[in-house]
Amino acid sequence: MTTILVDQDLCTRCGICSVVCPMAIVTPADENTLPVVADEKADKCIQCGHCEAFCPSQALLLNVRPEEKVQVPAGAGSMSPGDLGMYLKKRRSVRHFTSDPVPRDKILEMLDIARYAASGGNGQPVQWIVVHDPEKVNKIAGLAIEWMRTLVHSAHPMSSYLPALIRGWESGYDVICNGAPHLLFAHIPDNNPVAPVDAVIALTHFDIAAPAFGVGTCWAGFVAMAASSYEPLAKEIGIPAGRKSAYALMFGIPQYKVCGIPRRKPPGVSWR
Repeated sequence: MTTILVDQDLCTRCGICSVVCPMAIVTPADENTLPVVADEKADKCIQCGHCEAFCPSQALLLNVRPEEKVQVPAGAGSMSPGDLGMYLKKRRSVRHFTSDPVPRDKILEMLDIARYAASGGNGQPVQWIVVHDPEKVNKIAGLAIEWMRTLVHSAHPMSSYLPALIRGWESGYDVICNGAPHLLFAHIPDNNPVAPVDAVIALTHFDIAAPAFGVGTCWAGFVAMAASSYEPLAKEIGIPAGRKSAYALMFGIPQYKVCGIPRRKPPGVSWR
């Protein structure tokens, strides 16, 4: 299959596609030829789409589902540094949710954004499990408590404060998921050494996109730890064979609005 499709009427032979290709497999155009990926180099293409994305005349098309190409309108997605900074600084971990569910189509929109997250070698190893039923979320939280009970008298670094969490759960407070109606799990192949980082990057995309959809998130550390080491919980989640949970987010409609930005430590920066 031809790796790239080039419109000879639009191509200006600028050479940018060749320069930005991370695999250096696009032979640049000259006055007589168009950019091309030689057949013997085609298997090195990681389908990242840099060649297509950076083509200023939109003459080049990566030949991967070309019918899905999206033209970026002029100015689309632009945001001032001030607006971007305020949006990111307003992001808070949400631990109080309404009982209203997040519609599935809205969740899919956020996951569609997350699939564009950076991925090592464009491997895209991350897949998702959405626990949409609040009763199932509560069951998972209960299994996380079961996992904690097994660690109370162990050498686990969390063992000293687990009894307080267990007592909180027994008194009726959801110390695991904070009453969140939904959980999101990113799962990855067992044997991919870079996939854990890819998963956190993808989850961060979801986390950052969520407020724009009116959704609040919180990183579900207790659930994530339990899912990685407690078989009954992993089984309840439904992690496929050969894959493992990378991390999890709880999410839902926030009960309260963010009205201020708290202080943070100055950035620790060293210049070399």
